[in-house]
Order: sequence, then C-alpha cells, then structure tokens
Amino acid sequence: MPVINRIAEFQDEIAAWRQDFHANPEILYEVVRTAGIVEDRLREFGVDEIVTGIGRTGVVGIINGRSNTSGRTIGLRADMDALPVTEKTGKAYASSVDGKMHACGHDGHTAMLLGAAKYLAETRNFDGRIAVIFQPAEEGGAGGKAMLNDGLVEKFGIDEFYGMHNWPGMPAGHFGIRVGGIMAATDRFYIDITGQGGHAARPQTTIDPIVVAANMIVGLQSIVSRNVDPLANAVLSVTMVEAGEADNVISRTAKITGTVRTLDLGVQDLIEQRLVDFVPQFAKSFGATATVRYARGYPVTVNSPAQTDFAAEVARDVVGRERVDADTPPSMGGEDFSFMLEERPGAYIFLGNGDSSELHTDSYDFNDEVIPVGVTYWVRLAEKALPVG
Repeated sequence: MPVINRIAEFQDEIAAWRQDFHANPEILYEVVRTAGIVEDRLREFGVDEIVTGIGRTGVVGIINGRSNTSGRTIGLRADMDALPVTEKTGKAYASSVDGKMHACGHDGHTAMLLGAAKYLAETRNFDGRIAVIFQPAEEGGAGGKAMLNDGLVEKFGIDEFYGMHNWPGMPAGHFGIRVGGIMAATDRFYIDITGQGGHAARPQTTIDPIVVAANMIVGLQSIVSRNVDPLANAVLSVTMVEAGEADNVISRTAKITGTVRTLDLGVQDLIEQRLVDFVPQFAKSFGATATVRYARGYPVTVNSPAQTDFAAEVARDVVGRERVDADTPPSMGGEDFSFMLEERPGAYIFLGNGDSSELHTDSYDFNDEVIPVGVTYWVRLAEKALPVG
C-alpha cells in the first residue's frame, strides 16, 4: 500500500505551504501567523470543527468519518514553532525574520498534517473522528502541556495520540520507532557556589569559587560514569559557567548550569539525588558553600506497546518492511509530546529526512521529497485505526 496517488498530486501545494512557513518563522507561543494560516486551511478543507486558542495559540480540527459507530477519536499532532537561530541555508525561501529559523522541521510537520487533513476531509474513509492537533511552543515552552491544561483530552474525547518527527541521517522516507522510551527526559540543574573574593595577586586570602567550579565540573561527570549502570542511558552536560567581573579580582561567587537527560525514571531520580548530595559536600571540601536546584523538564517520551506495533505496521504498509526499523535507537533529545503520551496511549515515530544537516543547526532544512510519505502515513494510520465496516 504505497504513497497515495491523490496525495502525490498535491505534494507541490503542501511543499509551498511548508516553504511559506519556513520563510516566516515564529517561536514559542508567538505562532499567530502560522496558527491563522492553519485555521484558514482547515476551513477551506471543510473540517467539521475548528477550535483555536487551545494552549494559547494551538489549533485543533475535528474531522468526522463517514460513520461513528466506534465512538473513538484519534489525535494526530504536529508542532508549529521555530527556533531562535539565524539561518544560513541560502535557500530562496530562507527565513525572512532575523534570529528566527525553522531549524527543526516543524514547518514540514505542520504542512504534512495539513495535507493529511485535506485528504481525510475529502474522503472520510474512517469510522470515528480524527483530531488534527497543531501545537505551539514545543521548543522549550511545553506547549503540549499547555494544550492538555486547556482540556485537550476532555474537550475532544481523545483516545490515542500519535506524533511524527523528521530525522536527519535516516534514509529519506524510511521510518524508525521503538516500544518504550524513544526521547529522553530533559532536566536542568543550577549550582550556586559562594567562596570569599579578593585580590588576584593574593589568592591565599580567598576561597576561589572559580577553582571550586572547575574541579566540580570534572567531578560531576562521575555521577554518570560511576553511579549509573553502563547499560542505562544518561547524559549530564555542563553548558554554562559564570563568574567574575574584572580580570584582577577573584570573584566571591560562581554559577554552573547544565542539563541531565535520561530514559528511565529510576535513573533520573538517582542523578538528582547524587547532585543534591555531591554539590554541597564537594564545595565544603574547598571551604566554600554551594546549593543546587534541580528542575525537571519534559518527561521521557514513552511509546505504548500496542500503539507502537500498530504504527510500525502502518509504516510498513506505506514504505515496505525493509524501510521500517521497529527497534530504532532512542534519542537523548527531548520532546513535549511526552506529556500527551502520559495522558493517553500512543506512539511517536521518526521519518527519515535523508542526508541533511542536523536538527537545531543554521544549515538544516526539511526535505520536501518526504512529504508524500509522511502524509500517506497519517492517512493510513487514521483509516486503519478507525476502519469502516
């Protein structure tokens, strides 16, 4: 059951939507133009119900099937927001907004789900309802959580959620999925070190927080390397160090900031506790004091077994068994679709973007050639999840 001919016919139209979104990126909850276009398109397609303002700037469209004996509603989700990145692709449709860029392919995700909505509203070859969900603020703003807080599940009676993300390095048009954790929990830690400042020429009269910080950064790596099972997945990264205001003054304070990424709740708990135990005691050994604040972010994106098996089978129907990896390696990146999968069972799948630049880089671009594959996947998933008759 390959790419649907009707979808292939309007690939250029979907690509044009995508390139327009790309040229006009909006970040976080500021996706007003994008959401407005989504709303207009859904109205043009004859979608039965359109609700805006879910999660501030999110849009939900409800498409009724030719019958509803199943009484079920399947949610298909795409993210709309861009990143605060200055684009350097040189493409004709490159970002027209300084410092903002679709560097993660959400322009493609939005366009593909619009394409699926167009086809499903034309054919309605399913029994039940499809909710097409266009979400703001995936990139650090927890827009998925905001939509849930606004009653996404309750208002629309959603039974299952499905998500999709393009994946550079995976052959174009291939799929990757796995049962269980596929994207990591993304936490942050903030360490404040207090020593005793003084003149740079007389370090013996100070307790240098920069020296404490330098040694602590090395020590922090042992939390993963000597506490976490080597067969488990965990990454602790120090990403910011701040201290000092003058080159001849030893500062009184220093700050260390970083991230922790895990695929298991037990490992996540372990690392948090080890940070809480380690940081103040380590600083004390230098005569300094230190506090640590641990902030949990997006949870692990956990694919439910039955829904994952189903999604993999749909993908095989579209591209063939040999082009679907049902045990794809997990990513230590984060994804706020995780919040939706905490509320309802579902599955998140990777769609190969080919040999493109990595996500979140200024040279990345979504591959328009995979549009028919992604749209066909959405359509077949809807039709197979809610079969007629």
